[in-house]
Amino acid sequence: MYPKFQYWRSKKHLKNVASLPCQHCGVEGYTQAAHSNMAIHGKGKAIKASDEFTVALCSSCHHTLDAGNNLTKEEKQQMWWNAFRNTWLELLDRNLVVPDLPIPKQEE
Repeated sequence: MYPKFQYWRSKKHLKNVASLPCQHCGVEGYTQAAHSNMAIHGKGKAIKASDEFTVALCSSCHHTLDAGNNLTKEEKQQMWWNAFRNTWLELLDRNLVVPDLPIPKQEE
């Protein structure tokens, strides 16, 4: 059995993430805060991953990540990790990191 996951929720963080350009294709103005689909980030059957594990994706890239069938599981995970790294860099660059945002461990 897995230990109880500590979820972090922040509407401000989700708004900040959604304000960024898509971190996969670069489109601006149509971005959403896309939660991780990985269990290690708290994703469950009826629950989204913890909010610190969100990336800035446009609706098209978000759909590709969540429901697209032209990418393998590994390709989707790589797409998410690349967008995650870029989202963090953008948040830092624009000074949009909320004060209580947990900093994910590198091995995750």
